[in-house]
Amino acid sequence: MSSRKQQERQMLESIYSMIALVFILVTCMELCDAATVVDVYRLIQYDISGAQFGSRFATLNHHAGSLHLPPGVDLSRTVVIIPVRELNITLVKEFIAQRKPLGGLLFLLPQMLNFENRDPTSESKYQIHEKKLTKNVLVELERLLIHANIPYPVYFAFEDDEIDAVLADVKRNDASGQPATATTGSYKLVVSAPEPKRIASPAITNIQGWLPGLKADGDPNQLPTIAIVASYDTFGTAPALSVGSDSNGSGIVALLEIARLFSLLYSNPKTRGRYNLLFGLTSGGPYNYNGTHKWLRSFDQRLRESIDYAICLNSIGSWDNKLWIHVSKPPENAFIKQIFEGFSTVAEELGIEVSLKHKKINISNPRVAWEHEQFSKLRVTAATLTELSAPPELLEMTGGLSDSRHFVNEDAIVRSIKLVAESIARHVYGYQGKNIQIFADDTSLAVNAPYIRSWLDLLSQTPRVAPFLSKNDPFVMALKKELEDHTHEVNVQHEVLDGMFTIYDSTKAKLNIYQVASVTFDLLLLLVLGSYLIILFTFLVITTRGLDDLISLFRRPPSRKVKAA
Repeated sequence: MSSRKQQERQMLESIYSMIALVFILVTCMELCDAATVVDVYRLIQYDISGAQFGSRFATLNHHAGSLHLPPGVDLSRTVVIIPVRELNITLVKEFIAQRKPLGGLLFLLPQMLNFENRDPTSESKYQIHEKKLTKNVLVELERLLIHANIPYPVYFAFEDDEIDAVLADVKRNDASGQPATATTGSYKLVVSAPEPKRIASPAITNIQGWLPGLKADGDPNQLPTIAIVASYDTFGTAPALSVGSDSNGSGIVALLEIARLFSLLYSNPKTRGRYNLLFGLTSGGPYNYNGTHKWLRSFDQRLRESIDYAICLNSIGSWDNKLWIHVSKPPENAFIKQIFEGFSTVAEELGIEVSLKHKKINISNPRVAWEHEQFSKLRVTAATLTELSAPPELLEMTGGLSDSRHFVNEDAIVRSIKLVAESIARHVYGYQGKNIQIFADDTSLAVNAPYIRSWLDLLSQTPRVAPFLSKNDPFVMALKKELEDHTHEVNVQHEVLDGMFTIYDSTKAKLNIYQVASVTFDLLLLLVLGSYLIILFTFLVITTRGLDDLISLFRRPPSRKVKAA
């Protein structure tokens, strides 16, 4: 009898164990079906003089939603997925301006902007009008996001088949009027990221190289200097995607090619000019050209006074027929007049229109619109050559999402290089006003298009937000080495970014997309499994011990009083 009870007890224990296992499986089921994992890029988080901007959070754990949700739905626990192709900028402005509670925002970018998987044949897939439309939308979106304080996570990802399929399912659910909740079933978006931390004492690095001119025997005077300068770092909505192909990748490429061309001339004493050429690659460009400011103040007074003029190169890779020369001194100034006339003469020969634009600077105002203004504050004649007719606002047009390889015209960079190199060469060798082509095509001094293309490709795959570049970053070292190949006395200057700017880390993460079932489905599944186990248990007991044993399991045991009697 005791043996029989022991068997019954063992059977019940095994059944209870199975039921407990089912409960555990059902409880965990919600997080067991990962639909996909994608790379996501967080909206920048930064402060200016204590004022907060950008996305202030990184962790994400909410249900997915789309723009097809009915109005008035609570979105406080919903991540709204918005493809840039379908972007309703008015709605996004409303979300941000009214500070509507959201679980988060996920913007889907076209694959053509993905520099990590760039396919050279994909250029033809996108029509010119489509690219222009995408660029215009991104410019407006970035301007909105960069200057806002957003109290929830904002991420960017690239469209692909998997995430497109997820979005299609989400849209179908939302179109039915059923918002994603725990009771309806949906997709859940999860980003596990540490709390963003401020980057302490972010470094900025300036690189300079010289091509010394030929000094006449017995001449005690210091040779005059012409400076060619370009800022190499970027700032954008998503730091991990901020490659700045045009701003200022085009300026960097132009400076390196001009250094290469003049190194060929200066390597021969017979063709070495009587000007020193100073090449400067500066950092901190988006932050009031902070690196240029500190670089210039490291010069002694004699060196600054020797600079005949400086030409700063900024965004020269996506223009058609017109470039602008921005200056701080009035056009009537003899030095400005000489520079403009020299450039205008060469531009006319190349079929390029060049216009001069004057903007007076306020020496007491730390905000500068152009790099040449840092020179002007120290009374050094300087100008900026650019395709932009007006200065951008602070932290705008400095290498954002809209500034990718697809929007840069290599031919525009080649023509810009010819303009600058030829104008400087005629000034150095005294050929002003003469139709003499020093860097003529099909000669040993011709502009090297493959060299330009290779550097432009590298820059278009390299995010360059200064606070995320270490002092010995491979990209910084590559610039230094390239300048060493063409110039002499290459020096690297390390400085700390102006304290008014605070940048936070956590720029890239993995997004896990889970397909979760509704609570109703879980309960139904539990009911089915429970019924199955009861039937299985009943069948096993009847076939092994008989119906009477099954009934005895559910009989009420006799009371102690009956036993005592």
